[in-house]
Amino acid sequence: MSPLPVEMVDRWRDRAEPQPGEGTFYWHMLVGRYPQVRAIAREAQDRLTQFSGLHFTPAKWLHMTALAVSSTDSMSLDQGHAILVETSRLLATAPPIPVTLSRILYHPQAIMLAAEPSALLQPVRDAVQSATQAITGRQGNTEGPTAWTPHVTIAYSTADQPAAPLIDALGRRLPPCDVTIDSVSLVIQHGPERLWDWQHIGSALLLGEGDPTSARSESATTRYS
Repeated sequence: MSPLPVEMVDRWRDRAEPQPGEGTFYWHMLVGRYPQVRAIAREAQDRLTQFSGLHFTPAKWLHMTALAVSSTDSMSLDQGHAILVETSRLLATAPPIPVTLSRILYHPQAIMLAAEPSALLQPVRDAVQSATQAITGRQGNTEGPTAWTPHVTIAYSTADQPAAPLIDALGRRLPPCDVTIDSVSLVIQHGPERLWDWQHIGSALLLGEGDPTSARSESATTRYS
């Protein structure tokens, strides 16, 4: 995600998206439940409100994408439940992971906070990809660069405009925000991205302490709140 972009571009200008009635399964680390993450995202977004052509991630759905799994046309909810169970098994002995959000990443389509050290989160991505492969025969994919870069997107670009004024307003770093990742969630995104119509299927917990018998997942039928 470097060097810094010269121009921002409209993320959705040529982007194929699910339409109403369609959906996509994703694995996300949902961090909007942490007050400190909401606070750092709000600080960044406040600095950017002077600019048009940006769409801000709602505080409730601040997240790090681990894997785009499949469309709902190609994968059933029962398969989703099975993937969730398998991911819970794989992560049962993994301890919660402390990361810091501070460094700002700029991409022509988005502005993000890097989660560092990123290597600590790789076992979570490996687990969701392994479980997805085991149940569906597909590995899923991650949008963006070939190398997975865990990040929290705070704003998406919706217009073509120079990047320099945005970079000058926000800078390269914000005061560090420490957060502990203790779960990864299977979510269905219903319809286009900007609707933020998400259905939380369940979460696989990082329980640590080497006790696989305590692995569990949350209810798989309710909307996340």
